[in-house]
Amino acid sequence: MLNVGPGRRSRRRATAGFTLVELMVTISVLAVMLGIAAPLLIDFVRNNKVRAVANTLQNGLRTAQTEAVRRSQQVVFVLTNATPSGNTPVAAAANGKNWAAYTVVPDGSSESMALLDTGVINDVGSEVAITGPAVLCFSSLGRLNANSAPGITSASCALPSGSPAQAYGVALTQATRSLRVLVNVGGQVRMCDPSKTFDATAAPDGCPA
Repeated sequence: MLNVGPGRRSRRRATAGFTLVELMVTISVLAVMLGIAAPLLIDFVRNNKVRAVANTLQNGLRTAQTEAVRRSQQVVFVLTNATPSGNTPVAAAANGKNWAAYTVVPDGSSESMALLDTGVINDVGSEVAITGPAVLCFSSLGRLNANSAPGITSASCALPSGSPAQAYGVALTQATRSLRVLVNVGGQVRMCDPSKTFDATAAPDGCPA
């Protein structure tokens, strides 16, 4: 039987660990990798905030449109900094922190406006900016309609001017991409990438020229 002395066992244990040079090299490599990955991660987070806000905005618009068709009644989509609750009127505000959908009461009617649905935009992207109309009205057919919205302060719905759709720009400072939510006069709601020109084959996610 081979007898291994204490000295040889000690040398074997010593060679099983990392040397100081190996540790320094490993740390240096990790630092370089983190330096490369950090900007990419920051870009990902910023771009993800933009998409989250655009999705929330798109879903709110589609909800308002769906309710208008389902109820066969005009519905107003509004951006506001207030917290919609019950049937309490709110003030419209471009780049609002919340969205809400209300029924529009016809002139001469004794009915009261009703809050149909609401959502929070600020919690998914507090630094993301929205540019576009503070209010949009959907007719009972789900089409855009030019009308006032009684009960909503500073609310006057208008049809697009100079283009076939109302557009909401969604952007974040220093983000590498922005998005746009379009609402066609006929009622189509879709998201597009303004950095691309729409092409049915090459760039279906692009925006119209």
